Amino acid sequence: MPIAHIRGVNINYEIFGDAADHSLPWLAFVTGGRRGYGEFISLATKLATKGCRVLLHDRRNTGASDVLIAGDDGEEEIWADDLVLLLKQLNATPAFIGGTSSGARMSMLVYLRHPEAVRALILARITGGAFAAGRLPNMYYGQFIKAANEGGMTAVCATEQYQERITANAGNRARLMAMDPKEYIRVMEHWLSIFLKGPRAPVMGLTDAQLRSIMVPALIVPGNDNTHASVNGHAAAKLIPGAELFELPIKDQDVPLLPFSDWAPHEPALAKKFVEFMRRVVNPALVAA
Repeated sequence: MPIAHIRGVNINYEIFGDAADHSLPWLAFVTGGRRGYGEFISLATKLATKGCRVLLHDRRNTGASDVLIAGDDGEEEIWADDLVLLLKQLNATPAFIGGTSSGARMSMLVYLRHPEAVRALILARITGGAFAAGRLPNMYYGQFIKAANEGGMTAVCATEQYQERITANAGNRARLMAMDPKEYIRVMEHWLSIFLKGPRAPVMGLTDAQLRSIMVPALIVPGNDNTHASVNGHAAAKLIPGAELFELPIKDQDVPLLPFSDWAPHEPALAKKFVEFMRRVVNPALVAA
C-alpha cells in the first residue's frame, strides 16, 4: 500500500476508484475506534464503481501506520490535522469528509479546524451519551495507562490492540519500547483529559454551538447500539444546519457495540445514498432520487 510521510509519521493509505468522470470531489472516509481501514474496503469498492475516488487511511497509532505517542493537541485533533495534510499531498481538497464513530467525530473536527478543506460531511454511527462516556475513556486510554504503570512498555506492547499494530507494522514495537513509560503515561493521561472534556451528548466532546457552526452540507446515518444510539444521530441532525438524515431499516439493539460488518447488507444502500448526496452537493440543481 502507498505510504505518506506526515509530520514525522508514516501513514498507510489506499485510494479506490480511477473513474474517467472526476466530477465528484474525493471522499475521505475514516473508521471508528482505533481500527485500521480494512473494514471499509468493501464499501469503498462499491463507491468506486459509482465514480467516486475514495481515500481510506490508517490514522497514526492505528492499523499499519506508525505509532507516535506524542502531541499537545488531543489525539483526534492530531488525526484531523494529519488527514488534511494527506489530502493536500494528494491534491484532493476540498473533499467530502466522513466516517463512523470516532471517524465521524474526527470529521467534524476537520471542519472546525480546517473548514476550507471540507466540501461536505458524511457522518455515521455518531457517538454520544452516558453509556459511551462510561466505556470509551478506559478503552482508549485507561487500560493502557494501567498496563504501563504495572509493567512498563513491555506490558503495553503485550495488549491486544498494540499487538495488532505491531503485527501490521513491525517497527511499532521498537518505537514503543524506546519510550520512557513515564512519558507514555504522561501523554496518554493528557489525551484522556482532553477526551473527557466537553459534553457527552449528542456528540462526545463537541458542544451544541460547535455543531450549529457547521456550515457545509451534512448527511447523517444514525447508529443502532448503545455506544452509537440512534438518538445521537437524530439530535445531531437537528443541530447541524440543513443536515440530511438517512435512516437504514434497522432498530437499536441493547448491546455495547455492533461491528461495522453488521451493516454489510446495507452497504449497497449506503453507497447509493452517499453518491446521490455528493452529486447534489456538487450540483444543487439535482433532485434527490
